[in-house]
Amino acid sequence: MSPSGLTALTRLEGPGRHPSWQSGPHSGQQSGQRSSRRPDRPARWPRLGRGRTWATVWALVLVWSVGSWLAEDGPLVNTRGWPMFAEFFAAALTPDLSADFLARIAEATLTTLSFAILGTLLAVAGGLVVGVLISETWWAAGSPARGRSRASRTARRAGWLVTRLSLALPRGIHEAVWALLLLSVLGRDPLVGVLAIAIPFGAITAKVYAEIIDESARGPFEALRASGARRGPALLYAVAPIALPDLASYAFYRFECAVRSAVILGMVGAGGLGFELVLSFSGSRHSEVWTLIYTMVLLGAVVDRWGSGLRRAGGRRWRTGGTVLITAVLAITALVHLGPDLSRVFSARTAGLFAGLVDDLLPPALPDGGWSRLLEDSLETLQMSLVAGSIAGVAAVGVAFVAARGRGAGVSPVRRAAGTAARWLLLFTRSLPPPVWALLALFLFLPGPLPGALALAAYNFGILGRLCAEVVENLDRRSHDHLIAAGAPPLSAFTYGIVPQAGGRFLSYGLYRWEVAMRETVVVGVVGAGGLGRLLEDQRVAFDYGGMTGTILALVVLSALADLISSAVRRSLR
Repeated sequence: MSPSGLTALTRLEGPGRHPSWQSGPHSGQQSGQRSSRRPDRPARWPRLGRGRTWATVWALVLVWSVGSWLAEDGPLVNTRGWPMFAEFFAAALTPDLSADFLARIAEATLTTLSFAILGTLLAVAGGLVVGVLISETWWAAGSPARGRSRASRTARRAGWLVTRLSLALPRGIHEAVWALLLLSVLGRDPLVGVLAIAIPFGAITAKVYAEIIDESARGPFEALRASGARRGPALLYAVAPIALPDLASYAFYRFECAVRSAVILGMVGAGGLGFELVLSFSGSRHSEVWTLIYTMVLLGAVVDRWGSGLRRAGGRRWRTGGTVLITAVLAITALVHLGPDLSRVFSARTAGLFAGLVDDLLPPALPDGGWSRLLEDSLETLQMSLVAGSIAGVAAVGVAFVAARGRGAGVSPVRRAAGTAARWLLLFTRSLPPPVWALLALFLFLPGPLPGALALAAYNFGILGRLCAEVVENLDRRSHDHLIAAGAPPLSAFTYGIVPQAGGRFLSYGLYRWEVAMRETVVVGVVGAGGLGRLLEDQRVAFDYGGMTGTILALVVLSALADLISSAVRRSLR
């Protein structure tokens, strides 16, 4: 059976191994596949002694971040926006359902889906090829005799490292930034939306696919290599059959992400639902905004249902084959709808514009205000991501136990109703992209890091809540049930039977979303929420391309820093 979606997520952007391999309904098969490399270990709550230092540092930085925002001169609250906020939510009951507007929404939805489908297909195809080339398996020695020399080991290690590091830049730049750069070269062409998703998602997918390949059982591959088989055929016959369910599962997760990213790209000019959203927001046509919001939630529900069904289907070929057929039909429909001009990519005009853009972007420059401005905005970005991750993590853990689907017939109607409400809340919050949440937060607060952090917290709450709910659903409850049967109070049974299993995984997901939130600060900054995103938007409006390069590099450094800190925390608590 194919692993759950969160299994694929656990490998994303994090070099550390994740404990989700160690339990859950699919763990038996997976651990069996990897038993030759690493035995299963029971999940356990991180050692409090090792985690105390990290927790203290985290709490101090959190208090300092919020305290510094509250201590700033000038008001934080936008009292003039409160009536508009109330007016906005009142319009939720009267969405615009006129035929003309619904026709526009249908056209925009098809555009958004087309960007997501074609971008995902390109990302998966590129990620599959590059993922093989950057995997440790690809760079492994063909035979023990050939791998013994130091020169051979050094050459293979250097080759693997160079290919791996080559993905850091495309992976570290948010798709909205890619869209802004591609607009300068390709103009308002549908290819902008497709490539803006395909480039960063392809780099991320390649990294995850490489880890999936490396996690697969090595025995058959090494046996074929030792018998003289070349690397390609050995991977095809020994690794591909084992890794294919994981690869397909992660591809669908990327599609879910691509739909949300396509909405964001529309907000920066690529068209689709995001573009309509900006038009309706700027005209204060709240009924139209709610129609768009309901459309995004419905779209998210359909994609989520489709992905969950596919992952649960596992080896049912009829459903997997149906998905392939539907994907092919959707891809053809997307090509016909968008009508991208592929010749434009290879035209002399595009080459000239690209050379001009590179000339403008290099060398990197500091923003107005120099290093102090860059460091100040970088620090603000770090604070926003940390506060957002903390709020989202605490709220998600609280809701996850309610949103998790109960087992058996003993679940009360009240419990089912509460679970359904919690799952719809999570779906609603994650269906709206961060810029939408930032625009809503700006009704209540003046532009700055606080509304940006709240917007990111709302969005990541939806994603984290869903992931944590899946963890709760997959828990082994026998310890909890034994404690209850032995007469233990429910709170004690929960503390000793549930928390030790779930705590470590919740923490890993929180760290993962913190890394992602660092990249997403760009898109909330574009709508005025502060940080490096706000600086980047100011530089774009002023055509300061050298400054944009400097800001993008600062974002890449921050993303790498978050990656390193997360890895250090995981290692110290493992």
